[in-house]
Amino acid sequence: MPHAEVPRRFRGTADQPVRSAGIDDYFLGGAHHVGPDRAAARELAHAIPSAQSDVWAGRAFARRAAAYLSGQGIRQFLDLGSGIPTAGCLHDLAHNLDPAARVAYVDADPTVAELARQRLADVPHTAVLEADLRDVDTVLASAEIADLLDFSHPIGLFVTAVMQFIPDSDHPGGLLAAYTDALSPGSHLVLSHPTRVSLNATQIAVATGVYDATGTPLTLRDPDDLAALFDRHQLLPPSDDAPPAVVPVTDWRPDPLEQTLTTRSVYGAVGVLPRHDDRPATRPAAPPPVTGRAPRRHP
Repeated sequence: MPHAEVPRRFRGTADQPVRSAGIDDYFLGGAHHVGPDRAAARELAHAIPSAQSDVWAGRAFARRAAAYLSGQGIRQFLDLGSGIPTAGCLHDLAHNLDPAARVAYVDADPTVAELARQRLADVPHTAVLEADLRDVDTVLASAEIADLLDFSHPIGLFVTAVMQFIPDSDHPGGLLAAYTDALSPGSHLVLSHPTRVSLNATQIAVATGVYDATGTPLTLRDPDDLAALFDRHQLLPPSDDAPPAVVPVTDWRPDPLEQTLTTRSVYGAVGVLPRHDDRPATRPAAPPPVTGRAPRRHP
């Protein structure tokens, strides 16, 4: 399908590029966005009226997932493609539940990483790493991660609203398998991802054009594609009376206080790494060396 023509007003400049993190920040009511980010967000919302609600719904899903993991005894969190730190970030959620919880953020955008470092300078039990999440060895061997997280104990791995910036050619399943190899049994994978569900051809074309302008092209996937990313994990039920599944994020252990948030296109799930060695004997192909521009986060 041809991509939508990207209006000049939000193509950005060398000094003010359009950033997917800036689009999200605008939708979330943050202060770290520029004119091209705002124009891109408005274009997206004009074509997809639920765009802002989708972002908020994704953030709310991450909050509920963090609370669930804390209830399972998880006290360590690794957030890949973390985005601009705004109210309700993972460390806020985790520390509200346990002030001793440890949270590490990874983002490839230098501006995002620096903003996170500034915000977290006086926050204990946190770390920020500027790195491309596709460079698994660099992430896991970094002092920021290795000094904070103990991989001999379960970790909550958050890949919320970032895998859509990993094209199929970069083997998203292989990337997650490489991270999973480092995790202890009892670790959890939390994933959310925009899909094609409920979007028409024009809306998909506009969204594709907007994110092409950020330099982090969009790959929309179907719910079945997302379920396949959990092949090393056991999918958990989205509610007590439902079978394990990938569902719209608003349907995953919903909070009655969040009924105003709606999305039918952003899906998510949580999976647990089995405590016994009953994982599949095969694994997706390992990702190739990192090339090109690094993906950046969109909640």
